[in-house]
Amino acid sequence: MISDLKRFLLILALVMPLAQFGFAQEAASEEAQAEQQDETEEAGVTDYVPMDPAFVTHIGEPGPTLVYLKAAVTLRTSRASTREALEAHMPRLRHELVMLFGEQTDVKALAGNAGQSDLRAAAKQRINQVLEEQQTGEEIADVLFTEFVVQR
Repeated sequence: MISDLKRFLLILALVMPLAQFGFAQEAASEEAQAEQQDETEEAGVTDYVPMDPAFVTHIGEPGPTLVYLKAAVTLRTSRASTREALEAHMPRLRHELVMLFGEQTDVKALAGNAGQSDLRAAAKQRINQVLEEQQTGEEIADVLFTEFVVQR
């Protein structure tokens, strides 16, 4: 009986440090994953950054009549720290959107939801590209048109 008890205690003494090491590794892995999520997106944070004033530019094919686009744009972020990067690079971001809006030649497409959705996606891509080029470590979650008018 004593030898069985000794054997059990010896096995327990050998196994316990290994089990504790496994739990410590698992806890460290979970902690690293949580930190990584915090870095990419802060839970429950939504910040809206307006790009004032609204954009007004001509669009469409060159011709005798000009077609104008007026778009009020707000950027949605998922991290509180993104606002600072957006404000620091706002002139470049506005430039990119003026160029993007001016490149639009299919006026009919912009009148529909699909065309506007495509334009929002392209704007988001351009803004995130600038933020990446500037090595801010930030990105926007979405581009919102709070006003969108095509005047023919």
